[in-house]
Amino acid sequence: MALPPQLFKVLDNLKDQAKDALWALSSCICQQSAKVKINGRTFDIVKVLGEGGFSFVYLAQDESSGRQFALKKIRCPTGSEGVKEAMREVEAYRRFKHPNIIRILDSAVVQDPEGDGKIVYLFLPLYKRGNLQDAINANLINGSHFSEKDMLRLFKGTCEAVRAMHDYHGPKASTNPSRTNLGSSSRRQQRSPSPSRHSDEMLPHPEGDNEGGYSYDGASVPLVTRQAEDEGDVVYDGDQELANDDHTGEKELIPYAHRDLKPGNIMIADDGVTPILMDFGSCMKARIPIENRSQALLQQDIAAEKSTMAYRAPELFDVKTGIMLDEKVDIWSLGCTLYALAYSHSPFENLQTTEQGGSIAMAVMNARYKHPASSYSQGLNDLIDSMLKVNPKDRPDIHQVIEMTDRVLQSLS
Repeated sequence: MALPPQLFKVLDNLKDQAKDALWALSSCICQQSAKVKINGRTFDIVKVLGEGGFSFVYLAQDESSGRQFALKKIRCPTGSEGVKEAMREVEAYRRFKHPNIIRILDSAVVQDPEGDGKIVYLFLPLYKRGNLQDAINANLINGSHFSEKDMLRLFKGTCEAVRAMHDYHGPKASTNPSRTNLGSSSRRQQRSPSPSRHSDEMLPHPEGDNEGGYSYDGASVPLVTRQAEDEGDVVYDGDQELANDDHTGEKELIPYAHRDLKPGNIMIADDGVTPILMDFGSCMKARIPIENRSQALLQQDIAAEKSTMAYRAPELFDVKTGIMLDEKVDIWSLGCTLYALAYSHSPFENLQTTEQGGSIAMAVMNARYKHPASSYSQGLNDLIDSMLKVNPKDRPDIHQVIEMTDRVLQSLS
């Protein structure tokens, strides 16, 4: 009996994860770092920092300069289609310029030496303090907790990053198809990488362009990505909207949703107080009309794959027809995140759901949770409750969340 395509995908993913795990394990056993060569430079893979369903994040160190990075490795066994999906994450990093959003340093596309697919590498800054989930775990081990002021300041910084996404303004779509095609063709010619790409400097330093992305080599264009040196250069055009970001003109509101907000996706900067939002693999345009059952099921599948269950909004568990999904999915996740900072777990990861066979999905869709006894203010609990409303229309928008957070902070002064 033939196996369904979905099962083949699962098996391939498990095989890829096993390869990465074996690579990391063997490097530890042999007491010799694994190495990877990217864009003409050799990096030592020091250790695994984290892993997801389709990627690994490593601590990588450049052999020549000694600089360290977080190197995200995304396997794309499906070839060009997988690369295109992975590069959407690169585009998201470029699209939103904000001090509370992680910046990408470089990226590369190389041939998978152990298969027919490609591997996309993303170079990201290394935050040695880890993420908010690490801080929560440390609190559990030490029997401690965040002070309410510190917690709310971390939360507010996270909200400001989310506001940059929900308030994103991009150029209005062109109504002249021939002009769009000409612009795309012209841009392909302009993106030939310069020889200076492999200079002695470890990596190019991104500089903000006027649309909130990052530009390289002085050009306001999407990242040039490279394959292995014997394969030549690869240029990825990306979303037309982002490709047009270097044009001046009238802008329109194009809200984006992160779709996987949680403590594990919020890094802590080296100053110990600045939250940095990361992992944009789930990011997409926020407002999605659901006109039929097929579209509803598609959005359910995407959410199941890319949005962590205990932080996922109820409307993504059972997507209805005749509705508009929007950025309020992130507001729900922010409510879960603030609850987790206060009480060390998502409101829907309790004894009933984790140990007694209860359903997280049912708890989420009914907003079934409780506030444990604590020393935190009623204002904090009210702020959490305002975001955890089953009906998205009853939730505040990101501006209102920030205003409410400020009021709670002021009440603590």
